[in-house]
Amino acid sequence: MNLRELSRVLGLSQTTVSRALNGYPEVNAATRERVQAAARLHNYSPNTRAKGLATGRSMAIAHVIPVSSHHEMMNPVFADFIAGAGETYARHGYEMMLSVTAGREEAKLYRDIRARNSVDGIIVHAPRLNDGRHALLDELGLPYVVHGRFGDGTEGYNWLDMNNRRAFARATSFLIDLGHRRIALINGLEDMDFAARRRGGYLSMLDQHSIAPDPALMTSGEMTEFNGYDAATALFSLAAPPTAILTSSMITAMGVRRACHDHGLRLGRDISIISHDDDLSYFRNSGAVPAFTSLLSPVRDHGRLVAEMLLRVIREPSCAPLTQLLEAEFHVGLSTGPAPLTLRTATQG
Repeated sequence: MNLRELSRVLGLSQTTVSRALNGYPEVNAATRERVQAAARLHNYSPNTRAKGLATGRSMAIAHVIPVSSHHEMMNPVFADFIAGAGETYARHGYEMMLSVTAGREEAKLYRDIRARNSVDGIIVHAPRLNDGRHALLDELGLPYVVHGRFGDGTEGYNWLDMNNRRAFARATSFLIDLGHRRIALINGLEDMDFAARRRGGYLSMLDQHSIAPDPALMTSGEMTEFNGYDAATALFSLAAPPTAILTSSMITAMGVRRACHDHGLRLGRDISIISHDDDLSYFRNSGAVPAFTSLLSPVRDHGRLVAEMLLRVIREPSCAPLTQLLEAEFHVGLSTGPAPLTLRTATQG
């Protein structure tokens, strides 16, 4: 079925049907729902090329991945984000363009994208503390939404983020309430905005409870399983090892768990672990009682929400900057328990 036939079935003009399917705000909600229901019933799928010609848009969205952080991004977390965004694009007739670029070539890529008019907007990934993309994208005038935030600058652009600072402060407070005082943080790369905020939440809660931070208990790196294993192994070799570990990723936590097993440590008894669990499609922290105590922030939902935000900015260029700060849920699992009465030392093996 083509647009003309769908319009005839509905008794509406082709213009109205097209605008309803593309989410134009001037089409009322009842009409939009009626048109979308009919499109689903008749398996109508608009031709992207024709749709672009009709709207003057490319009907594509770019995701630009800095190669310096590609190990952070090319993992199950990023895959879930892309899946969520892709669902939204497909529903609105958009295609996705993925580009990985070296740091020195990144500005050129953004300029080339703008010059070719090959996309209608950009999703910005992996924002850093000192990130020049904010000024560059404003200069280019291409609609964009940041998944995260550009350091302390949170005004004048569109972004969606999780409240990383509050989440990690809450997790640290939970461990302190269980009696833990030697609490380690295995973080992501701390030139990344999210990791800096997580460290800030952790440190703020230590300070609030008059616990002096120990640099030996804080480490950062790529959020991989093997980095979690290596970081935990190093922590367990300390003369005064931690009784609890706060990790920045479910993937990292799996490496920590492997290190615990190799050192004969029982989760929730000899050592406590809290994971930042993104509710990944590939790794479910599920069960009547979850394996890990975790901070839950479904990244697939982030993808959907960021994509919807960008499509709205494209439809309504004059709208004020859109921002959304999400709160993580805190789920208690089997990996945490009261601090051991006796601090385990490296010489105890």
